[in-house]
Amino acid sequence: MKKQRVQFLLFIYEKTQKQYRKYFKKKKRSWQFNEQQLLSFKEDTLGRKLGDFYKKHGFTMIAKMENHDVHHLITECGTNFEDEIAMQFLLLGNGKLNAHLLAAIILGSLILPEYFPIYLKAYKKGKKMIPFYNIDFEELLSQNFEKINAFIYQKQTVAQL
Repeated sequence: MKKQRVQFLLFIYEKTQKQYRKYFKKKKRSWQFNEQQLLSFKEDTLGRKLGDFYKKHGFTMIAKMENHDVHHLITECGTNFEDEIAMQFLLLGNGKLNAHLLAAIILGSLILPEYFPIYLKAYKKGKKMIPFYNIDFEELLSQNFEKINAFIYQKQTVAQL
């Protein structure tokens, strides 16, 4: 039964993704790097961690959605569907709010309600982090990933980055 529910959510996602990028990301430009170029960054950098993420999961970059993949690294949210919904809850807790996010949260809660305790935990985690959902991570690709992560989790000050 869960498989059918996830298939339904994937169907909805596939049908709405292009519209989301068209209407919510129209002013955003695609990054100037590809997966291979990310792998050429120093090992401890955000760029390299992101390149390794793409390689490990067999993913390719989706234009204008690159920050979303960085969010996976920072939040340590997985890439299965319930984790994607949990990340939307985390982003809501972090201050992000738009129609696409709310739709994902509502549909995810209705279709996969058994994960609601995980979603609530993710929301609370997002509340504890500094707002990061609007950071342009492309500018930080050459920076140390652990320092970026520590800053977002409020373990370091900006001056230490």
